[in-house]
Amino acid sequence: MATAAKTRKTSKKAAAVTPGAESKLRIKVRAYEHKILDLSVKQIMDTANRFEAKTVGPVPLPTEIKRWTVNRSTFVHKDAREQFEMRIHKRVIDILSPSPKVIEALTNLNLPSGVTIDVKMV
Repeated sequence: MATAAKTRKTSKKAAAVTPGAESKLRIKVRAYEHKILDLSVKQIMDTANRFEAKTVGPVPLPTEIKRWTVNRSTFVHKDAREQFEMRIHKRVIDILSPSPKVIEALTNLNLPSGVTIDVKMV
């Protein structure tokens, strides 16, 4: 019993020390057009590499597809339908232990419209 309690205490201490050792900046980029998305990801990667930051990615995430089916006419013609879909392409970039210069450079980037960016410190 005593040895099991000791091992639990040491594992909690080890778990508490390791997460704070290295900070990570996680950037999620989303867009409807994949070409614009790839250009903006390239711009982010070039900015990070200019300041010699360690990067992981870009990692492509699954494309989110939203589909709708709509009647073509209003009343009688139930068989005539149109189908629409919207694709949202996603990428993730991780910057390991970013410096303040890297963060400042990334906040000053001018990216094309239609590109959404979420930045988190993990």
